[in-house]
Amino acid sequence: MEDWDKVTVLRKKAPKAAQMRSESAVNQAIRTGQAVETQQKFNAGTNKQHVVTKNTAKLDSEHDELKHSKVSLDVGKLIQQGRQAKNLSQKDLSTKINEKPQIIQEYEQGKAIPNNVILGKIEKVIGIKLRGKDKGQPLFGGPKKK
Repeated sequence: MEDWDKVTVLRKKAPKAAQMRSESAVNQAIRTGQAVETQQKFNAGTNKQHVVTKNTAKLDSEHDELKHSKVSLDVGKLIQQGRQAKNLSQKDLSTKINEKPQIIQEYEQGKAIPNNVILGKIEKVIGIKLRGKDKGQPLFGGPKKK
């Protein structure tokens, strides 16, 4: 007759490597007289990556060269004057050209990077030239002569 209440353990699982390296496991091995191997690995426990440092003066000079040109303030003023002449808010103008109101705000403040597509859309809505040598002139002159 078999006894179902008894449990027979055939073998225990060996401790994992992380468990064997724990402080308590090392102390237990030292107490029992087992051999303990300690080894310091090169750059162990550091989070250093290969870093190449450049001369900061060189970085500063590169930084100045890599800046984008911005829309000039006189173009921003022309957009603002043309928009106000048509009684449009920044939001109304942005809706007409299918852009975000923030774009119009950046162009008027001179913070935007010039985009000819957007400038062309704004020119058509406000009727003022914003590019070229005749900035501020009406986009569509008088009637054409034959």
